[in-house]
Amino acid sequence: MVKEIVLHSAEDLRQFMYLAMQSVEDIGVHTVEGKIADAKSILGLMALDYNKPVRVVTEDPHFLKQIDRWAE
Repeated sequence: MVKEIVLHSAEDLRQFMYLAMQSVEDIGVHTVEGKIADAKSILGLMALDYNKPVRVVTEDPHFLKQIDRWAE
């Protein structure tokens, strides 16, 4: 399952990672440039550009519902 989101601040990124850490499923974050990061990795997430929407890929429907606040 895929959801497109926009994270506007460092606090949004912190909250997103906190929610990702609660999931037992793998969660990938994909940029339009083709970069991919593990949503549970602070270094991976910090390396991405959030000026554009990113795609979140996971099989965890509960997590996808939790990140609706950032849905594009």
